[in-house]
Amino acid sequence: MLFTLLESLPPELERALEALRQRIAAWDQVVVAYSGGVDSALVAALAVEALQERALAITGVSPALAPHLRQEARAQAAWLGVRHQELATAELADPSYSANPEDRCYACKRELHRLLAAIAAAAGAAVVLDGVNRDDLGDHRPGIRAAREQGVRSPLAELGVDKAGVRQISRALGLPWWDKPAQPCLASRFPYGEPISAARLERVAAAEAWLRQQGFCDLRVRSQGETARIELPADRLPAVLRQLADGALREQLVEAFSDLGFTAVGLDLEGLVSGKLNRALAQQPLATTSPHENERQA
Repeated sequence: MLFTLLESLPPELERALEALRQRIAAWDQVVVAYSGGVDSALVAALAVEALQERALAITGVSPALAPHLRQEARAQAAWLGVRHQELATAELADPSYSANPEDRCYACKRELHRLLAAIAAAAGAAVVLDGVNRDDLGDHRPGIRAAREQGVRSPLAELGVDKAGVRQISRALGLPWWDKPAQPCLASRFPYGEPISAARLERVAAAEAWLRQQGFCDLRVRSQGETARIELPADRLPAVLRQLADGALREQLVEAFSDLGFTAVGLDLEGLVSGKLNRALAQQPLATTSPHENERQA
């Protein structure tokens, strides 16, 4: 399958797309760590375009993956025509993950990439790729360190493509999910230091699913103890507050969340802010260069 441009791109993104295609085509076989998000889906699309059956997309599955995202990943992989497998991961069995320390994501990605490395080796020394983009390098992403330790390649970051660029390229190539909201794993709903369990993850997933059934799309349900704090886009808050004032939605929401075991539920008046719980972290200098920056400049 060849993904042709359906609309023009700025010259710098045209060059980036061509560089991505050349880099991926240079590998004989690849395994893509594929979550179904916009970033990894673009990598998977370019991989199947260049390598066809020599590209394999793998989705790690655990209670931290919301059920609707698992279904979306399957549907997108089928649309792309890429070989796709689901892989059960056991990060919850590792206290370095379940205790929810600040570097929880390191334990998660260490588990995933340990399993992917074995699959890649069995496939004939395939190269493992992920969807890390340039913007991720300036964020709190301990999982990037685990990926680097396993030799995972990040073609988007290596070639300097940021999140906005990923979306522009995806749209130009006709990928229907180009504007899909960021959907971090369910573990991100818990403050650092608050233990994570399968039951707690499933409760958050159920709460978010209930809100989606009411017509909300971009959202988070933060779990703090037995309290649920709902984050919705700030521009939706005036309408939501009017709905809640009418009473019916508020009563249904409180009842639904109480049935799930939450003892209190609130609405965050700041609105949805991705990564909000990272504010609690002490600010540390973060890497701002690609894991293979010297190759990009060569």
